[in-house]
Amino acid sequence: MPTVNIDGVNLYYHVQGKGVPIVFIHPPLLTGMNFTCQVNELSNDFKTIIFDIRGHGNSSFSEETLTYPLISHDIKQILDHLEIDKAFICGYSTGGSIALDFLLTYPEYSLGAILLGAMSEVKDRSLKNKIWLGVILAKLNAIETLALSVSFGNSNTKKLFKELYTDAKKGKTQNIEQYYEYSLHYNCTEQLDKIKSPVLLLYGEKDRQFHPYAHLLNEKLPVNELILIGDMKHQIPTKAAIEVNHLIKQFIHMYKNPIYEV
Repeated sequence: MPTVNIDGVNLYYHVQGKGVPIVFIHPPLLTGMNFTCQVNELSNDFKTIIFDIRGHGNSSFSEETLTYPLISHDIKQILDHLEIDKAFICGYSTGGSIALDFLLTYPEYSLGAILLGAMSEVKDRSLKNKIWLGVILAKLNAIETLALSVSFGNSNTKKLFKELYTDAKKGKTQNIEQYYEYSLHYNCTEQLDKIKSPVLLLYGEKDRQFHPYAHLLNEKLPVNELILIGDMKHQIPTKAAIEVNHLIKQFIHMYKNPIYEV
């Protein structure tokens, strides 16, 4: 199982394929396993990189409080470890907020981003309440209950459910709580105009709670394309994998760096 040690924390990662690099960032409790559908398909054309955030899945516990800047730093360290100069960054849900943070902090490492049901801040009460529920369940050490719900919601097969659930249960309570809680306060909306690299915004057509965030990003990001995927809710990496993968391929072929040309 490949790991890289960053400041005393062992981060699990997996690389598959060759070509233009894509790094995938998962939301709280889930792991890189959530991008199985992307890795299996996109690795035929690109170098796909998944990792488990500190305190999640197969990565070890972090004594340092989990924040988006810390996770962005870890992504940079993984890229340095793999000797990758630039990559596309793909974040799902709150993982998309981290992708934005990475683009703002390390623009020299960024070819662009793919944001799947993402947000630059958490504004509405309903979403805040859902995130607070994650914080509370983590505080109560009810990780298995939380893992069951999150894994079931994001799985499209029994096999994937088992894999997601098995990985999610490995998470360290304190780090999971920190990830949930930090997402309540992060806000990079006023900095979005500084992101000059291209961004693909993908959202489920039925994920109406996230549409205001989609339109906000569409309005503020200088170079972006917004696409709503029909008849889909929030869990598009797994439940709309065929269309998501097709759109990612189109986007990367449009904006890939010439250094990756064969």
